[in-house]
Parts: sequence; structure tokens; C-alpha cells
Amino acid sequence: MTGKASIIFLHGASSSGKSTLARLLQDRIERPFWHISIDHLRNSGVLPLERVKAGDFKWREMRAPFFAGYHASLAAYAAAGNNLIIEHILDTPGWQGELARLFAPFDVLFVALHCPVDELNRRELARGDRPAGSAEKDALTIHEGRRYDLELQTSDGVEENAKRVMVAWRGDRAASWFFEVTLGR
Repeated sequence: MTGKASIIFLHGASSSGKSTLARLLQDRIERPFWHISIDHLRNSGVLPLERVKAGDFKWREMRAPFFAGYHASLAAYAAAGNNLIIEHILDTPGWQGELARLFAPFDVLFVALHCPVDELNRRELARGDRPAGSAEKDALTIHEGRRYDLELQTSDGVEENAKRVMVAWRGDRAASWFFEVTLGR
């Protein structure tokens, strides 16, 4: 842990429990952390989703500039001295490299959250706000070829996983594996 802003980056499939873990971390960790996710923006009305659904706007045309702005805003929050718990799904080529460049000045803990596919499917169905099968698709692809500073299993429980994240965050760490795309590790 250093004097610069900290970023705890939770990476996992949709419905894997990132939000639950982030809320518990925010509640327990000894420094103030913002909890930020795309769901927060979507649910707050930032995006004109009703007009996207009505066909007035095309999400595929809005997606790239939306995420470029989102990623830049995360770096700006940290540059202002805010610690962040970020939930994200790195499902687009180049995003990790883009974020690694933006997050280079900060202390990053890159955390994988794994959840069994049958449980993801159950959670996705219960949520009812995701296309069927998207969580399973995420789970089968987003972790490929990535190295993490910490890997967690949802089956270990949110309390145990929060403890593991806090121990890792507090500990002495080498450069985060998050930066391997720019450091060539």
C-alpha cells in the first residue's frame, strides 16, 4: 500500500458477485473507496436507454465512445486522489491495455472472481436484466490468457473473499499483473 490512489479491480462474469463483494469491501476496508460500475451508470439514467430500446440510437455506435469516456473518468477519479473499487468485464480486445496506460500512476490490485457456470445461469435468470447466456459466455472467455494478483471463487463466500482482498491490498506486492500488457511480463 502506497500514498498514491489505490484501485481494486474486480474482474468477473456478469452475475459472478462483483457488486456484493465490492459493497462489503467498501464497508470494511479502512480507507474510503468509491465503488464504481457500469451498472451504476446504467441504473442512474446516464445513458438514454429508453431511446436505445426504441431504436432512436444504436448502442453499437455509442459503445466505443461510452467506454472510452468511462475508462478516462476512472483514471480522473484516481488522479484526484480517490481510491476505487471497480467492477468491470474486460470483454473487448484492447481494454486492458488502455486501462493499464490510464492506471499506470496508481496502485492496482487485479482480482479475478470465478463462479461456476450453473450458479451464474441461476443468478442471471433471477436478475432478469441480462440477455440469457451472457454470464456463461463471459465466464468461458474473459479470463483466458489473463494473470491476476488474486483469484477468488464465489463458492468460498463473500466474507472470506473480502478478507482475502483486504489482506492482498494491505500486503507488499510486486507490480500488478494488470500491467502485464504494457510491461511485457
